[in-house]
Amino acid sequence: MREVILAESAGFCYGVKRAIEIAEKTAAEGPCYTLGALIHNKAETDRLETLGVSLAESIEEIPDGSTVIMRSHGSPIRDYEALKDKGCRIVDATCPNVSHIHGIVRKAEEEGRLPVVIGEESHPEVVAVLGQCSRAVVLSDEVSADNWIKSAEISSETPVTVVHQTTAIRENAKKCDEILKKEYTNLKIFDTICKATSRRQREAAKLAARCGAMIVIGDRSSANTKRLAEICAEHCEKVIFAESASGLDLSELDGVDSIGVTAGASAPAWIIKEAYNKMTEEIKTMETIPEEESFDALLEKSIKTLNTGEKVSGIVQHIGTTEVTVDLGTKHSGYIPMSELTDDPDLKPEDIVQVGAEIETYVMRVNDVEGTVMLSKKRLDTVKNWEYIEQAKEEKLTVEGTVTEENKGGVIVNVKGIRVFVPASQTGLAKDVPMSTIMKTRQQLRITEVNHSRRRVVGSIRAVQYEARKAAAEATWNEIEVGKKYTGTVKSLTSYGAFVDIGGVDGMVHVSELSWKRIKNPAEVVKVGDQIDVYVISFDKEAKKISLGYKQASENPWTIFTNKYEVGSVLTVKIVKLMAFGAFAEILPGVDGLIHVSQITNERRIGKPDEVLTEGQEVEVKITNIDFEKQKVSLSMRALMEAPAAPAEEENADELVYSTDEPAAEE
Repeated sequence: MREVILAESAGFCYGVKRAIEIAEKTAAEGPCYTLGALIHNKAETDRLETLGVSLAESIEEIPDGSTVIMRSHGSPIRDYEALKDKGCRIVDATCPNVSHIHGIVRKAEEEGRLPVVIGEESHPEVVAVLGQCSRAVVLSDEVSADNWIKSAEISSETPVTVVHQTTAIRENAKKCDEILKKEYTNLKIFDTICKATSRRQREAAKLAARCGAMIVIGDRSSANTKRLAEICAEHCEKVIFAESASGLDLSELDGVDSIGVTAGASAPAWIIKEAYNKMTEEIKTMETIPEEESFDALLEKSIKTLNTGEKVSGIVQHIGTTEVTVDLGTKHSGYIPMSELTDDPDLKPEDIVQVGAEIETYVMRVNDVEGTVMLSKKRLDTVKNWEYIEQAKEEKLTVEGTVTEENKGGVIVNVKGIRVFVPASQTGLAKDVPMSTIMKTRQQLRITEVNHSRRRVVGSIRAVQYEARKAAAEATWNEIEVGKKYTGTVKSLTSYGAFVDIGGVDGMVHVSELSWKRIKNPAEVVKVGDQIDVYVISFDKEAKKISLGYKQASENPWTIFTNKYEVGSVLTVKIVKLMAFGAFAEILPGVDGLIHVSQITNERRIGKPDEVLTEGQEVEVKITNIDFEKQKVSLSMRALMEAPAAPAEEENADELVYSTDEPAAEE
């Protein structure tokens, strides 16, 4: 008993189908041209020509002012500009998946990144991609990738953006990606292989493995059709490549019980139907396929009946404000309400789906009366995300999510739509820091407990912070040296100083190193959480102790004073302390001068300074002496007064110097 099996994904993909529909609609409005073959199928191109769609191999062949359809493979920017210069009306039939690659490449160049395309350099799609930028590299396989890396005169830090030809062989592209990952540290990889192509190739491989012969229908110039034939040949001894029914030789199928049929993305349904009808007549499959069962019925059978709870794939047609429309390839119209798209608050619809891209969904409800199917992406993603969470726990991977809720025991972090509870002790926050400070922030964490049946997941932010701090500490101790500067974070304050994190390690800034002024408490200068610049005064690796300085030499009050004043300078000062032998006056913060009791006035002899002066009073003085070695300054009010000469015993008073510390008892 012979059996003929038709692959579910045989024939036009979404991009090709869209291009044909655009061409037919444009031709209905009047004669038009395509710049290059619209699709890689001569029979279909000939059919379109009968409708008024002429093929032009170059821009020079197109008359000025014509209507031009840009083919599904896309075209370089220069072609668009040249056609505009000729006054042509441009109708863009570029596959949305290809247009997506164009956008990635243009953005990469704007950001100063080097675009790398994995594909066939001569393929029209790759030519169009290269035409979106001024420079790019094309790698066809792992050998060319390896050779390019060896010969390229660019550093490993060069920013590189990788895209794949939509019909690229996934295994081949993956190998190229791995080679590039090992070489370049600033690498972005975009998986732009068309999922419909991958699905068609997987189905062809499975079908070829179970059939005695395979028939591949499509144009021999089509890259994806040739690849289908190659895949089938890897799993089946007999593979027949046919461009149409007329080229189909079935003489080799004698004695073959099962025959598989697949077709490339550029093969139209009418060609597949012709080939199938020929097979029906010549190999007499009447025993297995009733005469009344038409090709259309077979195609209808190939589409699974939609039932609630099933997984189905489709092509995104439209992204609206309330729902996403999906073409399931059935008579039903599929849609995904926004509430069923994702639970991840950080994602927008455009981040998840793109028009023209394939999407896998879960059937929520089928309405045969209205012909609609309500779909859910997040339900399907939930299953995958639970697998991701369980893998993260088993392999101790770091995951990332957004803190969405706060409760008495801790916080809830949303990781790919999964609620992860992080106990307060594992948030990494100090006891006196409210958990609200990390609300709505992105956090990295480790999964520590997964209970799928209770849908309970527990994580730890602190574990990631600990490992990061440990690695940072090791790096700090390896590189530390006296005088090295760091930007650190104030972690805590004590009566004698401040502890500052300089990269996984806490160093101590003594209170005397916090300010040039006399301070009683470190809180007068810094507070917990402050980012401050410090430098290493000394360190002990064995004891794990680091002494840090915060005072900057350029801010030394004595330096500022000596740069600004000299002996003989007249200035206004503030009395800050009264002693029996004189008064201390602040010249500027951090520098005081002494007005000896004999230099306060010449009007009369006084016993104590408080007979004339009070603390806080501002007076005008003259600098009479500066001791640079001991950093002491002598001041005189009397020197500015017009008065008779001072008594003999006081003639040398202005030569007195002082210490900014409390005077000795004998003084």
